[in-house]
Amino acid sequence: MAGRTGGAEASLMSGRLLPRVAEMAAIFMVGDGLVGLIQPRRHVDLWKEDALGAEKAVRPFVDRPGRRRVYAAIQIAAGLALAARQRPR
Repeated sequence: MAGRTGGAEASLMSGRLLPRVAEMAAIFMVGDGLVGLIQPRRHVDLWKEDALGAEKAVRPFVDRPGRRRVYAAIQIAAGLALAARQRPR
């Protein structure tokens, strides 16, 4: 019986769930990118201290709003590309 459950879970991941997870990731990328594009200093300041490890990810953008905006544009483009690839099954 355990084998059947594993197969059903794998089928669910490759069938309907995986595109939905990818779509949610794309939405996060676009939203985070928009906030970073419009308010780069505020957004980075929010995550630069005591952020459960996110400090390392935002360190390259501290006091560099132009760099954060470039990254935001790439993030938005990648999120839109990911979302465009998702199709209902």
